[in-house]
Amino acid sequence: MTAATLRGPETLEPGVVRLTANNPSPFTDTGTQSYVIGTTDVAVIDPGPADDAAHLAALLSVIGDRPLVAILCTHTHRDHSPLARALKAAISAPIVGCAPLALPDDAPRADAAFDHDYAADRVLADGEGVSGTGWTLTAVSTPGHTSNHLCFALEESGALFSGDHVMGWSTSIVSPPDGDMGDYMASLQRLLDRPQDRVYYPGHGPAVANPQRLVRGMMGHRKSREGAILRLLRSGDTDIAAMVQAMYSGLDPRMHPAAARSVLAHLLDLEQRGLVTGQEDATWSIAA
Repeated sequence: MTAATLRGPETLEPGVVRLTANNPSPFTDTGTQSYVIGTTDVAVIDPGPADDAAHLAALLSVIGDRPLVAILCTHTHRDHSPLARALKAAISAPIVGCAPLALPDDAPRADAAFDHDYAADRVLADGEGVSGTGWTLTAVSTPGHTSNHLCFALEESGALFSGDHVMGWSTSIVSPPDGDMGDYMASLQRLLDRPQDRVYYPGHGPAVANPQRLVRGMMGHRKSREGAILRLLRSGDTDIAAMVQAMYSGLDPRMHPAAARSVLAHLLDLEQRGLVTGQEDATWSIAA
């Protein structure tokens, strides 16, 4: 464990402290953000990547001698959940939140790999939660980015910890087979139907002060991408590589694999809706 925490703890509102791990990348922005919730006793949301002694030390410093009620994980990408094990070992507290994930294939991933060693002491279903002195965190099921993704609503303040479902710096990658565009869009609609959420604190990027406007924009962006794919298919661009070149001109080449996974997610969703036909590794066409 040699990495260093990128910046010091930041108090976002009473009882909410953010810490950022030093794992910046094209997929994580400035790094994965962990949150310490509470004043008298506390919970930690998304403790962060494994093998980061400095980030673990920073979390322990913020927690201090206060009881740790729970270690919560929004999902099991390896930049979010692995440090839960070291934190649990340092301060005996249950790992709570999303379910473990077992992928059925070894397809290439364009985003962070999964934490295959994740094990929850308690899996939260939609609407279930954990509480401490003056705070309650309720799970909001939001599959799409991953099938096991949860957001957590801080009931007392109207804050929503949105993980990677809605981020303050970029749209989420939806990478099949576990990522599902239909589920992702339905989960965005679910958040749009929650006017009680006044601010989002995401896993990456700044806080989102007008979350419903951002969610509407994200849904419009995905609909625009869907429309572009259908137009490209009609004009003769029938494979994913050609679509990425046409749709993402100027994109950092390091992000092309991620863009290809999102295009595939759109195509699979369109196929399920009976609008296109094709094969993942071959050509696609408008359904007859």
